[in-house]
Amino acid sequence: MRKLNLIVSLVLVLVAVSCTTPSKNQEENNFVRVENGHFLRNGKPYYYVGTNFWYGAILGSEGQGGNRQRLCRELDSLKSLGIDNLRILVGSDGERGVSAKVEPTLQVAPGVYNDTIFAGLDYLLAEMSKRDMLAVLYLNNSWEWSGGYGQYLQWAGYGKAPAPAVDGYAAYMKFAGQFVCSDTAQALYANYVKDVISRTNRYTKVRYIDDPTIMSWQIGNEPRAFVEEYKKSFANWISKAAALIKSLDPNHLVSTGSEGKWGCEMDMNLFERIHADANVDYLNIHIWPYNWGWAPKDSLQENLEKAKQNSKSYIDEHLAIAKKYQKPLVMEEFGYPRDGFRFDKSSPVTARDAYYKYIFDLVVQHAASHSLFAGCNFWGWGGLANPSTEHEYWKPGDDYTGDPAQEQQGLNSVFASDSSTIALIKQTNEILNQK
Repeated sequence: MRKLNLIVSLVLVLVAVSCTTPSKNQEENNFVRVENGHFLRNGKPYYYVGTNFWYGAILGSEGQGGNRQRLCRELDSLKSLGIDNLRILVGSDGERGVSAKVEPTLQVAPGVYNDTIFAGLDYLLAEMSKRDMLAVLYLNNSWEWSGGYGQYLQWAGYGKAPAPAVDGYAAYMKFAGQFVCSDTAQALYANYVKDVISRTNRYTKVRYIDDPTIMSWQIGNEPRAFVEEYKKSFANWISKAAALIKSLDPNHLVSTGSEGKWGCEMDMNLFERIHADANVDYLNIHIWPYNWGWAPKDSLQENLEKAKQNSKSYIDEHLAIAKKYQKPLVMEEFGYPRDGFRFDKSSPVTARDAYYKYIFDLVVQHAASHSLFAGCNFWGWGGLANPSTEHEYWKPGDDYTGDPAQEQQGLNSVFASDSSTIALIKQTNEILNQK
């Protein structure tokens, strides 16, 4: 009997251990992964309507620009809408006081950091974890509004980057295109990537590489070759960057941040090449009907059907590549201006709602058929922000909206007061969460 009691006791101890200590498979299931072309989260297919929340780390700071009370209110609002996927800028680069650049910057000089922004990112991830939300964190930008390509080239000795608002985008793109050919600029970026990914969250004490709150590391926001003859160098850099990230962190997904064909010099072969890479886990596209001339600002309603059909064709064209390589496809940026191309929060959003509904319905349809079109992130969440009524473009001290500093504040933002859009988002996520 004594021997039997000992055996029973040992069995109970083993059961207790198995209940309190996650198995290797359980730990792996905490990370979003790709299997047979689909996202799996907690062992189940994952389809979503998320948003862009690029300023989240700044809002989480206790320094300039920080507002943790607002951050928590925004996260609660997003969660109430069923939004659990946020695409976020890790941080901007370079000096402050540059027109059209996000402030405050994170990397003030190569390898020199404004720690308040890192603290903000730590706090953001900790608060997202409490709400069971996921972050897609992008590490670079081909555009001027967070430094990115242009800033790395300045640090590498290529001279001052042209300012698109002053010198024009053609001059900026010609300059920025040199990034994918510069070993020095790329080395600075690689050092930054290592510094970010190797971090441990000061609030949760969890290493970033072990944090399932992070869904994906993204090479950059809308990375481009910019110049036709740089396409090969661009593809090589994307491959090197993806391999670097995977070598530092094998737990998380890697994505490019590409706009799709539009960001690959209209070359689908280039888009296919960078997403066929074994270290790139899923495909990205962005769609901008106004920016791309499908719906000019004086005919947003009149060109709505054209915008819808062009969007579907664009999705389908890239979905064919996704199917070829059995990888999910995410439309991680899209926007539509407010009616009359107005920016104030009280202006109607009739055309935007119709466009959003069309995109959301496509996600629902693809989820129902278990397609590889896995989700979307609208651009962007303005939430509780109150943009200035005295000027259109962001200035230090203004609320952060979904629109970066180089764009009119309110142009593409979805505010908490946009009740019709809010209801549409919530309804769509309720449908997706039932599947």
